[in-house]
Amino acid sequence: MPSKDPHEGNEEMRFSGRLWLSFPIYITGLFITATQPAVAVPFPKFPGAPNLFGKAVVAPGAAIESVVVSPLFDRRFTCVDHPEGEVTELGDALGTDCLILGGFADKDSGYFRLFKSDGKHNPDWYGWHAPVLSPMNGEVVGIYRNPVTNTPGHLQPTLPSFIVFKRSDDVIIVYAHVTDIRVKIGDHVTAGQIVALDGNNGFARAPHIHVGAYRGVTPLQIRWDQRAEQKIFENE
Repeated sequence: MPSKDPHEGNEEMRFSGRLWLSFPIYITGLFITATQPAVAVPFPKFPGAPNLFGKAVVAPGAAIESVVVSPLFDRRFTCVDHPEGEVTELGDALGTDCLILGGFADKDSGYFRLFKSDGKHNPDWYGWHAPVLSPMNGEVVGIYRNPVTNTPGHLQPTLPSFIVFKRSDDVIIVYAHVTDIRVKIGDHVTAGQIVALDGNNGFARAPHIHVGAYRGVTPLQIRWDQRAEQKIFENE
């Protein structure tokens, strides 16, 4: 049932719903397994991104489709995938959670780490406030802002800040847990353009970016454009 939007007149339109936090709508926190009680969550609704938050459909036995997208960051990063069936909503299903790698003493020594010190503060994480790059040439069709920043290790059972992109072939890409969003709905973006910074908000335990993709009601597995990565990372 539609509910009155406290931000009526803004670019987001919302309706009320409920979810189980063990299967959140593309707000899956990093490394979360425990089931928590259902809570009310406002789900944004965007005409340019039909079916967002709807149930993803993968035909039994069908091959998983994928989409190649431009690198998320301008530095080395690693991602943890959501395997098929772990989360089932469009924007989350087959998605991936990505973190920037650090810990290098110099070009020839050091080792991969995700954070400095004990990681208990957001600036300890190598990805904290790193520039987030557009995944493709396309249009921004959805934006949601969550102003609350989490402390590492502690999540909020709310939607994260996110950006929704649409490509000319109707592929939808979602970036979640962003902060300092630098685009608006209706903007046309190019692959590699800075669109936000890496944040830690909503259902997240640490600074990272969730990336999800779908077309129609079909979720898509993310593949990174490795030729574009070569150009971005060649000066490292």
